[in-house]
Amino acid sequence: MTKRRSFIKSATVLGAATLLHQTSWGHEPQPPTTSKIKPKKLKLGNTIGVVAPGFAVKPEALYLTLETLEKMGFNTYHTERIKGNYGYFSNTDKERAADLNEMFANPEIDAILCARGGYGCTRILDLLDYEAIQNNPKILIGFSDITALINTIYDKTGLVCFHGPVGTTLDDEYSKSYFKKVLMEPMENLPIKNAILKDPRQYRNSEYYRYTITKGVGQGELAGGSLSLVTAMIGTPYEIDFTDKLVFLEDVEEAPYRMDRMLTQLTQVDTLSKAKGIIFGVCKGCDRKRTTENFTLREVILDRIAPLGMPAVYGMSFGHIPQNSTLPIGIEATLNAYKKQLRLEETAVR
Repeated sequence: MTKRRSFIKSATVLGAATLLHQTSWGHEPQPPTTSKIKPKKLKLGNTIGVVAPGFAVKPEALYLTLETLEKMGFNTYHTERIKGNYGYFSNTDKERAADLNEMFANPEIDAILCARGGYGCTRILDLLDYEAIQNNPKILIGFSDITALINTIYDKTGLVCFHGPVGTTLDDEYSKSYFKKVLMEPMENLPIKNAILKDPRQYRNSEYYRYTITKGVGQGELAGGSLSLVTAMIGTPYEIDFTDKLVFLEDVEEAPYRMDRMLTQLTQVDTLSKAKGIIFGVCKGCDRKRTTENFTLREVILDRIAPLGMPAVYGMSFGHIPQNSTLPIGIEATLNAYKKQLRLEETAVR
């Protein structure tokens, strides 16, 4: 497509160092002091800016992202920063942050899609221009390491962000359907139905089993994402306050003992006991066979989560899997753990 004029805005540096400033483990997160902001809904013909705030993107993966979006009826835009390849990152911390800041500030960009995840987002949290983001609200969507961005931006600005497919995983019918339902066709009381597992390998895989951990019904704002990132932010200025939240979690290729360690750390956060419920997606590659020297993923989750006594389920359709629903950070939702059902109570876009 024809390149639009470059709209460059310097990143406002909120701290001199590019690494996160650590606080003590006794850090008490503060609730958002800003009003909730819903971005404009996405329309066919809109321009979606593509960024890579973490790992580098291979040329073929970037091409796939642009092709998928254009086939869906959108225009695409990206800067040359996305091709930087600075070690395992797509570019330096400063340039990755500048790219995201520019996408928000550029009036020709209607929404922002992360091309992929991969480590790096926590390194740029103190380089983002939160005032510019708040003044130029628009859709930001991604998952995995993007967990750090979408939760922090909501906390700092009130802007509803989205845990959903990245560019390299959007080419799936289930993922596309909820991308459209949540971002383009806003409606109240939207049920997030689980995907029908047609692949026999998924159907027989214990990591895809759906089960109730603790019965009950809970309602609250959605928060969460990758368990690794959620725990990585504990004790930092970006720690998530779980009070009155429905906390959704997933991860990939983490052995049961590592899941145990992260869930143990998570349950030691004071505000988690004040959450309204916990929703696990599919933790792909995280299960192991039961032996005298090992627990299964299910045993670990039941052991760590059931004692909390709040509604909780496992196996919903989101995570590092082809069928990845779109979950809005900050939007009121209801979890029915009896029926393993999730419903968005309000629209996420305007």
